[in-house]
Amino acid sequence: MEGTKVTVAVENDEQIEVSLSRTWKSSLKGKLVPMNIGKRFVMLRGSTGFYTYAIYEHLKEWPAFDLDNTRIAFKLRKDKFDYMAIADNRRRYMPLPDDRLKDRGKPLAYPEAVLLVNPIKSELKGEVVLDNGFLQITISVPEGLVTGVQYNGMANLLEVLNHETDRGYWDLVWSDEETIRKKGNFDRMEGTNFTVVVQNEEQIEVSFSRHWDSSLKGKLVPMNIDKRFVMLRGSSGFYTYAIYEHLKEWPAFDLDNTRIAFKLRKDKFNYMAIADNRRRYMPLPDDRLKDRGLPLAYPEAVLLVNPIEPEFKGEVDDKYEYSCENRESGVHGWISTGSAVGFWLITPSAEFKSGGPLKQFLTSHVGPTILSVFHSTHYAGADMIINFGPNEPWKKVYGPVFVYLNSLSTEGDPLSLWEDAKKQMMKEVESWPYDFPASEDFPPSDQRGNVCGKLLVMDRCVSDENIPADGAYVGLAPVGDVGSWQIESKGYQFWTEADEDGSFTISNVRPGDYNIYAWVPGFIGDYKNDTVINISNGSSIAVGDLVYEPPRNGSTLWEIGIPDRSAAEFYVPDPNPNYVNMLYLNHTDRFRQYGLWERYSELYPDEDLVFTIGTSDYSKDWFFAQVTSSSNNTYQGTTWQIQFELEEVDQSATYKLRLALATANVAELQVRVNDRNADSSLFSTGKFGKDNTIARHGIHGLYRLFNVDVPGTQLLEGNNTIFLTQANHVSPFQGIMYDYIRLEGPPFSNTIKKM
Repeated sequence: MEGTKVTVAVENDEQIEVSLSRTWKSSLKGKLVPMNIGKRFVMLRGSTGFYTYAIYEHLKEWPAFDLDNTRIAFKLRKDKFDYMAIADNRRRYMPLPDDRLKDRGKPLAYPEAVLLVNPIKSELKGEVVLDNGFLQITISVPEGLVTGVQYNGMANLLEVLNHETDRGYWDLVWSDEETIRKKGNFDRMEGTNFTVVVQNEEQIEVSFSRHWDSSLKGKLVPMNIDKRFVMLRGSSGFYTYAIYEHLKEWPAFDLDNTRIAFKLRKDKFNYMAIADNRRRYMPLPDDRLKDRGLPLAYPEAVLLVNPIEPEFKGEVDDKYEYSCENRESGVHGWISTGSAVGFWLITPSAEFKSGGPLKQFLTSHVGPTILSVFHSTHYAGADMIINFGPNEPWKKVYGPVFVYLNSLSTEGDPLSLWEDAKKQMMKEVESWPYDFPASEDFPPSDQRGNVCGKLLVMDRCVSDENIPADGAYVGLAPVGDVGSWQIESKGYQFWTEADEDGSFTISNVRPGDYNIYAWVPGFIGDYKNDTVINISNGSSIAVGDLVYEPPRNGSTLWEIGIPDRSAAEFYVPDPNPNYVNMLYLNHTDRFRQYGLWERYSELYPDEDLVFTIGTSDYSKDWFFAQVTSSSNNTYQGTTWQIQFELEEVDQSATYKLRLALATANVAELQVRVNDRNADSSLFSTGKFGKDNTIARHGIHGLYRLFNVDVPGTQLLEGNNTIFLTQANHVSPFQGIMYDYIRLEGPPFSNTIKKM
């Protein structure tokens, strides 16, 4: 639009306006657009800038034409201008135009998109920016590390003080026969290939992958890994999932854990929420350092002696205090109360997580750190490690999970962002399984199946009729042994709760072979149906009535506790006032306090616990964990007594002692009857369990049921005592938690005494 005539339109002490115009005439037909154009530039006194506008005119008698676009452009000095801003939440340092040239940039799907492979400024090397107008995420290429999350005027929600490799990342721990490190090999799963999988007006999905070959043996985990990030139009967040694959001909290895982690800005995010009754203002990571924190029995637990914010003084910080079961970990995260911004991790389904609904994982903790853990050995031990053989093909999709960002648009309580995050979680759950992941390894709903039926319980010592399994957890998990779902990690699991009449429907099950498993609150043991359920695309299978017959030898003579796979009903003491987490004072989860194992020796300094049937109350008189006793930094095994009376004994019969355990850690449980000093025990578990639940502030780990035959010859008419000895005593964390204990009479015994 070059002008042909210059005119000074206004010139005085306050303003100057100049016109640069051109007039069209018929001799210019086909050469210039048939319009008169007048471009104006205006400068005002005292103004640090100038104005411009233009007047376009097309006269009636002039020829027709189309106007595709019009604009004004300024091209600035590349050696001077390096920072660009479009909106509060869309601003950043920019690469140079030279970085788009052949030797520095790699053209992508269309000319405008270029991957910066060798930029002049190294910090811009290999990054892709996903932007949908709500937020912007920056991911390193080809590694696939999230280096920035820009939202609501905050240039980066991730910790800018951390190296770019330590902000947002997937990771895993693995080992093989050559691994020397006791804790395995830590791997941030950095990709070597970048691909734009989907890019259209509704969605962008990018892939960061790496492929294994024999030259990498002992250096990298023998898996192909494909990490995906997805952003949708109009969505205030992004999704991520990953595909792991081990080919048949590849070497054996063990997978200890895998997860995704985001480390947020400590100067912004100060409030953490895991559940309605588990949310609080949090200390800073600096408070855990040497001059401010005192390490306790293990590195994760630190007493805050000189925190930056004095209200946290005297508290214990430990990430394990914020663990959560799969069934309750749909959403958790952090709030920046100063900026009124929330950063949440939403897991809409636990189908890809290890260990079923009761498996516990880390969530959010001081950092501020936010995790989605897909597989780990926490609260289960080595039994949970995934072992892959040398001829074992395997593929699994972890995720997608949703990183949700929210903010307050008007004045209000920033803590209300938690309520909004919960609502968003429900929307994500209702949308599961998602229809947008591009990978063929993630089947949408029309490629999945459903199973329905009814579960009943047959226990003739409780009822002459079959009992509806109200509230039972019923699931489909890979074909295995009774209870194998607890440590199953290679496949997928699908669980639901039965209705009042025992009816259940398990929806959106991936194609494959499964067994039906269940456990019923109020009854001991595990249910498994031996029939292999084959799910195919669109299948709907009705299994009818299933009947679970829990272990039962005779009528209940006495019982202690509630069979619900937890020790929560037993006595949990107040914490030592020198070692508290204020969140858990007067809380239903009081077991999450630090150091409760030490309270046992304080409560029972001279004699171990004695529980008398008919007199004692398990909520007050049965300590929640049978731990070692300590004195002067030495540890001893403990022997608990259960005292009870029997009016009559059939010495020719066999009685049954049911010991349902909620967890065990390097323990040995021995049972003796009426003779504490007997050389040999009636029953011993041998050394078992590596759950480490006691140290990690849990109330259960893996469930175990032991059924002990008690000969009638060892019982007495009148007073009897069962001695339960936890014999191992090297550390304070060895011990067991009971779920439920029951003594049954001989078959068809009618002697019943309930606690």
